[in-house]
Amino acid sequence: MKIFFAITSIFISIILHSQEKTITGEVWNFENNEPLSYVNIGIKNKTVGTVSNNNGLFKLFLNDKVSSKDTIIFSYIGFKTEKYLVSELNKIKKPILLQPKSMELDEVIVSSKKIKLKSKKIGRTSKGLGLMHSNFYSYYEKDIDDRLSKERGMKFKMRRNCQIKDLNFNITSNDFKSLKFRVNFYKIKDGFPTDFIVKKNIVFEIKDNFLGWFKVDLEPYEIFFNKEIEEVAVTIQWLESVKANEKSKYFAISTATSPTHTAYFREKSMDNWNKGGQNLSFYLNAMCE
Repeated sequence: MKIFFAITSIFISIILHSQEKTITGEVWNFENNEPLSYVNIGIKNKTVGTVSNNNGLFKLFLNDKVSSKDTIIFSYIGFKTEKYLVSELNKIKKPILLQPKSMELDEVIVSSKKIKLKSKKIGRTSKGLGLMHSNFYSYYEKDIDDRLSKERGMKFKMRRNCQIKDLNFNITSNDFKSLKFRVNFYKIKDGFPTDFIVKKNIVFEIKDNFLGWFKVDLEPYEIFFNKEIEEVAVTIQWLESVKANEKSKYFAISTATSPTHTAYFREKSMDNWNKGGQNLSFYLNAMCE
């Protein structure tokens, strides 16, 4: 597999607005001087996090729970994770460098073994009565940028060899001219998502206030789960948005209460995961044994 040799440069500044600190910077690929989009940046368990935008720029707001001894994490697929204390970033006068790492083959790569596969839908394919919605909007958010890196998704049981074709979810409200999300596949340990299974940036866009069933084509990524993978967490992560008008704020997926299904959510990329007995209209099309 190709090894990517690149260095990410992040130029940091810290600005004080009354009692609120803001860390701003840029994320670039040193190899070609192009910006790196949608790098995860945040502090664990402090509800502080964001992603860099399409031009590699980011703005990280620090709430009153953050101290100078807290650690800010920079995480991007294909690069080694870097960590810096808040106090250190205030003193750094040179770019922060994220060292590249080789992308190792793992259990999601398609094997050469011929397997007879059948079409299967994994997850909830029904919209239900449309009475319940999982909303990406929270009342305390000042603006849509507060949602950057937020995630919603489901736990899926696999227990067989499966080639993933696409992800589908039913949008019930959408106030946005454009939305960009990333699809993330996680291992599950002790009931919660942990490490990435699919180490690829799968970014997609939803345009023009689209409502109804939306499909994300995953065939180009050749995602294959062997029978040793019993369950996975699949989420969509908020990366970027353009309002249809100044009042735009709602985006939601239909859901239903369910004691036998598990929905996952977290407000920021480095935050703790939460889970609940919900069953989002959110499913995978796959070819399985």
